[in-house]
Amino acid sequence: MESAKRQFKETLDLLECGGNWVACLLLFLAVLAAFVPALNNDFISFDDGTYVTQNQHVQTGLSWRGVRWAFTTSHGSNWHPLTWLSHMLDYQVYGLRPWGHHLTSIFFHGANSVLVFLLLMKMTNSSWRSLFVAGIWALHPLRVESVAWVAERKDVLSALFFLLTLWAYTTYAQRKPAAWRYYILALAFFACGLMSKPMLVTLPFVLLLLDFWPLRRLSSSPLGLLLLEKLPFLVLALLSSLVTFLVQNNAGATLLLGRLSFGDRLANAVVSYCRYLGDIFWPANLAIFYPHPGNWPAGSVLAASVLLVAITVIVFLTRRERPYLLMGWLWFLGTLVPVIGFVQVGRQAMADRYTYLPSLGVLVALTWLVPSPQAARSRATVFSAVGLALALLCGAITFHQTGFWKDSETLFRHAIAVVPDNYLAHGNLGNALEKQGRLAEALREYEEVLRLKPDDVNTRNGLGSLFLELGRTDNAIAQFDEALRRLPTFAEARSNLGYLYQRQGRLEQAALEYREALKLDPKDFRIHLNLAGVLVAQGHSQEAVAELSQAVELNPDDSSTRNDLGSVLFNLGRLDEALGEFEQAARLDSNSPEAHFNLGAALAAAGRREEAIIQLKLALKLRPNYPEATQRLNELF
Repeated sequence: MESAKRQFKETLDLLECGGNWVACLLLFLAVLAAFVPALNNDFISFDDGTYVTQNQHVQTGLSWRGVRWAFTTSHGSNWHPLTWLSHMLDYQVYGLRPWGHHLTSIFFHGANSVLVFLLLMKMTNSSWRSLFVAGIWALHPLRVESVAWVAERKDVLSALFFLLTLWAYTTYAQRKPAAWRYYILALAFFACGLMSKPMLVTLPFVLLLLDFWPLRRLSSSPLGLLLLEKLPFLVLALLSSLVTFLVQNNAGATLLLGRLSFGDRLANAVVSYCRYLGDIFWPANLAIFYPHPGNWPAGSVLAASVLLVAITVIVFLTRRERPYLLMGWLWFLGTLVPVIGFVQVGRQAMADRYTYLPSLGVLVALTWLVPSPQAARSRATVFSAVGLALALLCGAITFHQTGFWKDSETLFRHAIAVVPDNYLAHGNLGNALEKQGRLAEALREYEEVLRLKPDDVNTRNGLGSLFLELGRTDNAIAQFDEALRRLPTFAEARSNLGYLYQRQGRLEQAALEYREALKLDPKDFRIHLNLAGVLVAQGHSQEAVAELSQAVELNPDDSSTRNDLGSVLFNLGRLDEALGEFEQAARLDSNSPEAHFNLGAALAAAGRREEAIIQLKLALKLRPNYPEATQRLNELF
């Protein structure tokens, strides 16, 4: 009899396990279906250039040099080396084909959705509730920004390590065999998460919440011991916070901090918490950017404060009967702290991507508030039907929302339509139109930005460049000058003014502007390049070599810079040095006909005829209509 009971229980366990794997598969497929429009989407002009399309380091693929750069750079105003490595790997596999980069992000999000389900199952043993939370979270329209935006790879990647950290910690807390190994593993996953996105610094706080519910360790372990075991996590979080603040402050990402009083930032945080809650329940009019209002009306701040305090009081008073409410609410409040605006980074009031992990707390709290559907068959049927309907609705809205990320023009036109006075969307739409050659339309968008935000120096700089392209030199100078008046340390505007003078042949003034720009930003290799061009035109080739050498040092993987340096060295008669630069240029970009031609010409000058012929033939293969290469090859024959 006992043997039969044991066999029956093992059979049930096996069926439940099989059901869980089916649920995981269906969940993953649902994510693929909801986000499949992203595979037809292009890169966008907002941050994708920083992370992929205009990043020379990423476009070298995975290499030891790339790994070293990833762990030492503050590019993008963040320190997140694992995010850089994931972009490098994508480029190595897919090149600049955007569907591949989108596919990787979708895959990560699908894996995260499965992990949410398995993690909640592991902690609560409630399969239906766990699946409901995972399904709604995975398919919610607020996920679109994190998944469909290539530059937000850091969201889905860091969340993967966040969830793996919770899994390892839960295994340790449940005192499985070799529990301390899981504790060490949790620390390792946490470190990887911080190296993907520093927003995870609140994880030690999340672990304490899990100790309260559902792990219920507060009743079985001394509080002091629980706090002590979080200490290593806290040390990692503090180190990451310090590095992040220094990096963002040096990059100027926190410039708005000085313009907003603490009261304004606190008011925006209070209102934003309520706006995030509203978007979880009613995800309408979602956009890539929500402008910071500067200050909110007192009535809005008061109403938001009352709502937040009321919810906090209710969940605290019911903590014994319904501990999941307090845990979920504090999860939501706490995990948003790094991005809620107490320290203002960027110009946004809030962002959909910031809800990626925080929204889990709200979903768990509300789902566990519903009585268990397993208590009665009829209740289970209703629960399943409602859950499926909500998941399908979320998936349909997400499918539609993902389509707005098709390209820059579509995305920013949508943002303008749903968020009034969206100056950043107007500016980026203008940039997209300018790249398409629709200059008159771009001009109107830039002018609209300045109407809404006259102190936007980036737009004035862009408008100056557009005026220069249109041949309206006086207008261009006026915009560059105004940008510099408002922000005297704006190196790019200073450099653009130098380029304007260079085009006019006013070489002395151009060199002066470039040198001033380099005082402001000595690490911009493009300014060194432009100054070198002016120096060559003035006949100061030796000084040009110094500037080009500096540019190569700052950007060693750029083939054209090495070509330029090699050409100046060649004209100076420094043949061996020129050969070295041309060889590097051809190695870095084997599809560059100029690199092979220059190398062939230098080899011919060095008397290495056979090698020169090979390089010149390669140049002609890459560009059949290349008269200089044809002439040089005929001379050799």
